[in-house]
Amino acid sequence: MFLFTSSAKSPTVLTQTCSLLFGLFLSTVSLAQTDTQQPAASTTTSAAAAPRTAQPVTVDFIAAVVNNDVITMGELNTRLQLIEQRLKQQNITLPPREILRKQALEHMIVESAQMQLAKEMGLRIDDTQLDRTIARIAESQHMTMSQFQHHIEQSGIPFEKYRENVRHDITLQRLRDREVNNKIQINDAEIDHVLGADSQMPMPVQLRLGHILIRIPENASPEQIAEKRDRAEKVLKALQSGSDFQQTAASYSDADEGLSGGDIGWRSTDRLPKVFVEALAGLNPGDLTRIIKSPNGFHILKVLDKRTMSTGPEQASIPGGQAIQQIHARHILIKVNQLVSADEAKHKLLELKQRIQNHSATFEELAKTHSNDTSASRGGDLGWIYPGDTVPEFEKALVSLQPGEISDPVETQFGFHLIQVLDKKTDDMSLERKRAAAKQAIRERKIAEATEEWLRQLRDRAYVEYRLNDPRQDM
Repeated sequence: MFLFTSSAKSPTVLTQTCSLLFGLFLSTVSLAQTDTQQPAASTTTSAAAAPRTAQPVTVDFIAAVVNNDVITMGELNTRLQLIEQRLKQQNITLPPREILRKQALEHMIVESAQMQLAKEMGLRIDDTQLDRTIARIAESQHMTMSQFQHHIEQSGIPFEKYRENVRHDITLQRLRDREVNNKIQINDAEIDHVLGADSQMPMPVQLRLGHILIRIPENASPEQIAEKRDRAEKVLKALQSGSDFQQTAASYSDADEGLSGGDIGWRSTDRLPKVFVEALAGLNPGDLTRIIKSPNGFHILKVLDKRTMSTGPEQASIPGGQAIQQIHARHILIKVNQLVSADEAKHKLLELKQRIQNHSATFEELAKTHSNDTSASRGGDLGWIYPGDTVPEFEKALVSLQPGEISDPVETQFGFHLIQVLDKKTDDMSLERKRAAAKQAIRERKIAEATEEWLRQLRDRAYVEYRLNDPRQDM
């Protein structure tokens, strides 16, 4: 998900940007893997010397076999260290290491199955594609390739390892695009149904959600389903007794975001599965849902935060149609990553704001030279923005600003923004716009559900042989 949440703002570019940033993030923590070490043998001075004790050699054992590939203990321990580092950075209390190792291994098994499928399909990111992608990342940081490589290596990451992380991440994204996203179909009847239902419902609410999934195997027996439900009930009972949600998610959730504490970010209720919306009705920040059953497993949601979508005083009813406030805005985005800290990003934007106010440079000029967003080439111009097009923090700043006014640095999940509102207007939402918004909402719901089902099938159809103790033991 990018700054924009609707399909109106180049979804292909935005998806690629998210993939690249995720690859960049992985590289910050993907340090050198465990190497095989072999101490040099000591020399002898006489053939009659007493027999020497053999020097120990570190051997990398196999943690699991996945189809035709293996996951080694070295790879597993490296991933475990990275997960622990990320959880610490998020101030999440670490689960017991053995539990976390089991979770890490399960996620690596699913990842391995995906990469093998990509290979079977001939899905490969060649060096030319990879070089172009990394060049765009370097350009977004206003660096030459040599400067960018130097910065990567200064952080302790071999550049070749960084390259392979980016290749790996793009491969997974393209695989999911091919196997899931591009197969989603939406017909006019579905759009008509959503528009008809929405006319009888209040404006969607935006929720920041925590998510725990206890996945049910494909073609599970009644005994397996009952076992998984018991597990979900134990998790819910632990949460209701005061267990930390993020630590519990890292310990037991089978969802992709589990090892990051279960936070799935902000979601509009019109983008969520109906069964989720029903369970979340009336809940406030801090509240937990009941156990939610879906074809993929048992879900537990926690409302982390809640906001009503902005309407603004200008959105009074207009006879014959729905009044919608549109805002014409531009912005400068400074991303936070291994090269730029949050404090540095805020300080930089405050400097740029001062230059604009002192008339030493224009907003457009500074956006072109400093913004990390794709809108930089347009001077940061985002065009006319509808309610719900942007993430909540950005939209809140938009609504509060008057035409010509420039914000202080605004933090979102993508970095820090300097925002200027150019104009505001109130108009009827066109039928075309309504249908496009409804189609995007349906698409997001279907992609989320289809991705979970696809991953479940991929995992359950893979041949997996554990060389450790079975990591799927109950709590």
